[in-house]
Amino acid sequence: MERAFQRTQVLTNHLLQSSSPLPSQTLSSNACLSYSPPELSENCAFDVKEMRKLIDGHNLEERDWLFGLMKQSELFNPKVKGGKVFVSPDYNQSMEQQREMTLKRIKYLQERGVFKGWLTEKGEEIEMRKFAGFEVFSIYDHSLFTKLGVHFPMWGGAIQFCGTKHHHDKWLRDTENYSIKGCFAMTELGHGSNIRSLETVTTYDSNTGEFVINTPCESAQKFWIGGAAKHATHTVVFSQLHINGINQGVHAFIVQIRDVDGNICPNIRIADCGHKIGLNGVDNGRIWFDNVRVPRENLLNSVADVSPDGKYLSLIKNPDQRFAVFMAPMTVGRVNIAIGAVYQSKVALAITIRYALTRRAFSLKPNEPEVLLLDYPSHQRRLFPLVAKTYAMSFAANYLKVLYAKRTPQSNKAIHIVSSSFKATFTWNNMQILQECREACGGQGLRTENRVGHLKGEYDVQSTFEGDNFLLMQLVSKALFAEYMAAQKRNKVFKGLGLEHMNKPCPVIPSQLTSTTLRCSQFQMDALCLRERDLLNRFVADVLKCKAKGENTEQVFNSCYELAKDLGRAFSERAIFQTFVEAESTLPAGSLK
Repeated sequence: MERAFQRTQVLTNHLLQSSSPLPSQTLSSNACLSYSPPELSENCAFDVKEMRKLIDGHNLEERDWLFGLMKQSELFNPKVKGGKVFVSPDYNQSMEQQREMTLKRIKYLQERGVFKGWLTEKGEEIEMRKFAGFEVFSIYDHSLFTKLGVHFPMWGGAIQFCGTKHHHDKWLRDTENYSIKGCFAMTELGHGSNIRSLETVTTYDSNTGEFVINTPCESAQKFWIGGAAKHATHTVVFSQLHINGINQGVHAFIVQIRDVDGNICPNIRIADCGHKIGLNGVDNGRIWFDNVRVPRENLLNSVADVSPDGKYLSLIKNPDQRFAVFMAPMTVGRVNIAIGAVYQSKVALAITIRYALTRRAFSLKPNEPEVLLLDYPSHQRRLFPLVAKTYAMSFAANYLKVLYAKRTPQSNKAIHIVSSSFKATFTWNNMQILQECREACGGQGLRTENRVGHLKGEYDVQSTFEGDNFLLMQLVSKALFAEYMAAQKRNKVFKGLGLEHMNKPCPVIPSQLTSTTLRCSQFQMDALCLRERDLLNRFVADVLKCKAKGENTEQVFNSCYELAKDLGRAFSERAIFQTFVEAESTLPAGSLK
């Protein structure tokens, strides 16, 4: 009560402007109100530039050039604070304004040559340059990142992977120059993850040499198509191809949906998906096709074609293998989403830790300054493990990028499995980190300007687009099951996917776990390998047990879904830790290590 009375007296004297208050009854500025960025007063125990080189990994000059372009334009809302220039979208704008700003930003970047060579050049160097670009876009704005992701890796990637030379010659340069604005019409109202069962139907008219595309029912409407609502001029339509009454499975077709004046083309209907909890700078739309005719050459025919007289032609007789080729553009999408999630974790943690180095709460003793949030062990405990996890994910993301950039036909399966597992793990971790950071910032985490709370809505979608995370983990577990059975059948050792540890004796966990043991990298790796080995053995045993009862394959994997998810996580976390240890082992002794 005495403390409350004293505070009341101080406030009364202040409000009444008393001329003779006691010294203990005056208001004075607190240290927490004298803000300066923590990096001006905090000393780093390591070289920050060298650490950045290590975790960004590549194309640093181009990243800085891109950030420089953003800082120079009012389109990116540059603001000078604490001697630094910050750029961030204005999320208080309406949905329509955010969409137009995203389009203007893309045009600004295109005019300055940012996308030069992105589709017309090949090789590891251009792939890594694109990854660096997407990481910068991810740091700035998820809508910019996503709209460009739909246009380049999805629409452009579909033409690259599924098309042939005449498609490349006709479409790629105009796509790179953004004179054609592409979108990717795969998802339907009734089918998202189950692409094999898409309901859009395409037939061939041999009299005119045209394909005829139809939306036969409401559940077949294309849904969530990024760019379709307002800006896209063309799309790649994924559809069942029926030739002479036989369904040849899902194929991809180029379709123009708007003319040069922006008018919707005949026999096509487009509707807006409307406002979303995030990504409102992307114009997601719905598309219906009513006997839409396209030339025969608009079939992306890298694996299958239709002759002028209507014969179906393919050197790949196995429909599963043909389908896998059409899914190729999805892989780079997952790679980009995975690395984008890591950079958002970095953004959230950077904001939250900077705040914790300036915000104070409660004194330990009377008349002492209040304590910085980051000096509380509880605050350290909630944030520091997430920082460590994000470093680990950074190195894993760099590994994944190199794996993709150096891809060969032999490595495609590994890329598919690793990208699926990392996409699920990184995006789940990102949402956990965003939530923890929001709470750690208290009320300030709710302010849109402070980004952390808003980013939760922006990035929530990453758990489900480009593959639902639970289904991706199931996919990974199926692949590991196949690897296990193949090794058993051939009586050969495990090779690839980091499963070589399965060839060694089972790791033994010491009965006495000392601090030294727990901090040993080899012990940690043994523990992660042991978990993966145990879950894989149990998963295989359960699957074989169900199969022995006569259950079909899909029933079996559905009944083992919990083990499948845990196994997928175990595989992913072991692989992430492995890249972390390998990155650390390359460093010489010193502060950076």
